[in-house]
Amino acid sequence: MQVVRRPILFLSFDLDVDSAEAYRKADPVARSRGRFAARRGLGKVLDVLSRYSVRTTFFVPGWVAENYPELIERIISAGHEVAGHGYMHERLDELSWEAENQVFHKMVKEIEEKTGKKPLGFRAPYWRWSTNTLGFIASYGIMYDSSLMDDEEPYIIEHRGRRIAELPVDWRLDDWPYLEYYRSLTPRELLDMWMDELAYVLETRGYVALTMHPQCIGRGSRIKILESILRYALDHGFWLPRGTELAEAVLRGKG
Repeated sequence: MQVVRRPILFLSFDLDVDSAEAYRKADPVARSRGRFAARRGLGKVLDVLSRYSVRTTFFVPGWVAENYPELIERIISAGHEVAGHGYMHERLDELSWEAENQVFHKMVKEIEEKTGKKPLGFRAPYWRWSTNTLGFIASYGIMYDSSLMDDEEPYIIEHRGRRIAELPVDWRLDDWPYLEYYRSLTPRELLDMWMDELAYVLETRGYVALTMHPQCIGRGSRIKILESILRYALDHGFWLPRGTELAEAVLRGKG
């Protein structure tokens, strides 16, 4: 008898806070928008996830773990996973080999110190790799990446004798460009587009990765997007794994 796979929603959050703004030495107002995640956004996201009993993955720059350890404690206490997201949200494709190595070293060090375990997942800031990034992912013992956009299903990358799970993403499935960067959609329009994507994945028993930012999705009524997504996914039998759970299934050939 053929087993029908459950549709998969990899729901994750990039907890950037004001790391990118600090790296760019941005003005105080720009940094304050990032800090909304620490003051209000993360709490609203965690409350919704708790209400629906969903545990997921937060991709966190090492600088955020270092400077906002109380946020990491809240995430871990709620049963969520902390994965790596650079050190100060740097564009890796602009760095030398030595500088990128330092980014990975400090990212792993700070997250391991604050969580008690080395991060097993990685997402490149701005979803930009350099030609050296895959080598660092492999050499730092990271189990999975979630940065590439070349498939609609998770797959395995083999590099230097290691097997790394890739959990692919897509700019269309990220809240930031539509609600913050270009401000091209209203929250209702974004939700409609994402609901169409979820309906397609339900029909095909496929995979979709939605990426949200607490400083974006946690502002005002936008949090209702997250609630609507969770209600639909849970009502329709989606599997909502943490990154490590999905990566383990992929590496076992069951994803």
